[in-house]
Amino acid sequence: MKAVLAVIDLQNVFADPASEWFTPRFAEVVPPIRRLVTAFGDDVVFTRFVAPARPEGAWKQYYARWPFALQPPDAPLYQVVGAFQPSSTVDANTFGKWTPRMATRVGGARLVLAGVSTDCCVLSTALAAADAGVDVTVVSDACAGADDESHAKALDIMRLYGPLVKVTTTAEVLG
Repeated sequence: MKAVLAVIDLQNVFADPASEWFTPRFAEVVPPIRRLVTAFGDDVVFTRFVAPARPEGAWKQYYARWPFALQPPDAPLYQVVGAFQPSSTVDANTFGKWTPRMATRVGGARLVLAGVSTDCCVLSTALAAADAGVDVTVVSDACAGADDESHAKALDIMRLYGPLVKVTTTAEVLG
């Protein structure tokens, strides 16, 4: 079965130690993600979390807590880290990146997920895609969470959704 790799939110805002949204193991997942991107060739899509122009509903409370993030999509913090140069991205101002555009890009393929953060945007994307009937694989060593405990808990939660969601490693995906 054909597979599409989605690299979730590999952005400066999560890579920068000075950021309030810093993901501590971010740098550790860049090498396995690079190997996956190389292996998947044209079947790769990068996503970005971006702030809405005007938050609505509960997002108003969210951005009241994180006002630094209310910046336009072209702000440096929302750019994909310099190690990668995607020609385009799927942007969303929601945690989950299973958007109509992502669904069209994936088609009937298996969805392979890597990126940050395991316990937020990766989890939200995996569950929404699984609900849509997509075969989802999460690459555990190519994802990083807010902390190690949250990363492990999120992987455990996603394993509960088997066989719709599988948790594996970079070596298993590339093997």
